[in-house]
Amino acid sequence: MIPRVRAPELPENYPWLNTDKPLSLKALRGRIIILDFWTYCCINCLHILPDLKYLERKYQEIITVIGVHSGKFDNEKEIENIRQAILRYDIEHPILVDSDFRVWEHYTIKAWPTLIIIDLQGYVIGQFAGEGHLHKIENMIIQILSKIPNHINIQPLKFTLEKQHQTLITPLAFPGKVLATPDGLFIADSGHHRVIMSSLQGEVIQVMGTGKRGVKDGNFQSCEFSAPQGMTYDSDTKSLYIADTENHLLRRIDLPKQIVETIAGTWKQSNIIYPHGGKALEIELNSPWDLVKVGNSLFITMSGNHQIWEMNLLTNTIHSYAGSGAEGCVDGNFQECAFAQPSGITTNGKELFIADSETSSIRGVEISENGKVRTICGSGMLFGFGDVDGVGEDVRLQHCLGVEYFNHQLFIADTYNHKIKLVNLSNGECKTILSGGESWVFYEPSGLSFFGDFLYVCDTNNHVIRRVNLETLEVIIMEFAGLCASGVCSPS
Repeated sequence: MIPRVRAPELPENYPWLNTDKPLSLKALRGRIIILDFWTYCCINCLHILPDLKYLERKYQEIITVIGVHSGKFDNEKEIENIRQAILRYDIEHPILVDSDFRVWEHYTIKAWPTLIIIDLQGYVIGQFAGEGHLHKIENMIIQILSKIPNHINIQPLKFTLEKQHQTLITPLAFPGKVLATPDGLFIADSGHHRVIMSSLQGEVIQVMGTGKRGVKDGNFQSCEFSAPQGMTYDSDTKSLYIADTENHLLRRIDLPKQIVETIAGTWKQSNIIYPHGGKALEIELNSPWDLVKVGNSLFITMSGNHQIWEMNLLTNTIHSYAGSGAEGCVDGNFQECAFAQPSGITTNGKELFIADSETSSIRGVEISENGKVRTICGSGMLFGFGDVDGVGEDVRLQHCLGVEYFNHQLFIADTYNHKIKLVNLSNGECKTILSGGESWVFYEPSGLSFFGDFLYVCDTNNHVIRRVNLETLEVIIMEFAGLCASGVCSPS
């Protein structure tokens, strides 16, 4: 518990989102205030959101949650980008935009996320950095409530939310990853909590999932996902493997039988960061973001643990493969190396290539029992980001989320730079190949997949899939006839 001090007032002239007017702590006296210092790139910040939603709904008469968005990357300081993150993650409390870190400094914050608890009289009574503090915070709330006189009139506050102004009616919503295969195109329609299968030309074949956030195995019409991301495909068995990110699960779709089943995870988020493993359905996972199949193994970017994991499909066991669990950019052996929110993965069969988002770097991981990890390009530092083409450590990316291997080259979704880049693995040279055209630009592209002469790109915040002809660099938006935002796919 920190000393009892008066909470510094919030600035009056800063931008606010999810409310039609600025808020002040003075006007909110008599309510419990939770300030959430966050940034939308941070996986740990995203893990806090369900806890906040639980508290603000259970104690809505007395609690006001205010998010203080202090952006880590330059891209995260833009108002419209923060608005899109609010929509993507269905945030329902007011957000103060603290782009110059003024509020952060007034509260002496040191890390994302940090929660500040303010009592009814406006005093700071708690400060919690990181995840896993829900039980302690709820106990503080219960203690405060037990001392409130019965005659005090408390009631919920209502705010004008961004989603009331900008309801998504697009066929796709924040698609996170795309996978092109000989059997068709698979799209993780993350914002609609479902998976789409179409032909490579856009003819819808299957919609998998109800379109509602949940966790349920079963047939395509009744199964549920929660913000699914990366996918990999086994053409021999016609099985699609999916990182069901916000459910902390791995799922398998049997296309011939039209059945979805859970193959790893317990639905609970792991709080273990050191290397471990066991039976796949008994081990808790932590925000699996992407995966790729090599032989009988699935290799997984476990973003929440800052590690690479491996699942053996023959023994149904899963374990951490590379990474100590510390957040950083450390090359070397599997036990000592470190990643920072790895979010994309691809392979040439001998090495895994990782989009290490928080270090804005591309990493290489040998597929070997005693392999090594290397940094292919990027600064290799947690705060080393930018937009610079070049070679090796001189390259600057900004929170890259996607990577795809082809013919000794890597395509990169340089997400916060809104560009597609290409890395030559022979010399480490990285160059921009696409950023937009005369009438369009990418908006936080997050996933990409190569097949034939085309590169398929998840243009995430534009809610579309773009197809790039790699010979001419012509770019088109794919149309998916009959695909509806409601989760219903009608005949075209």
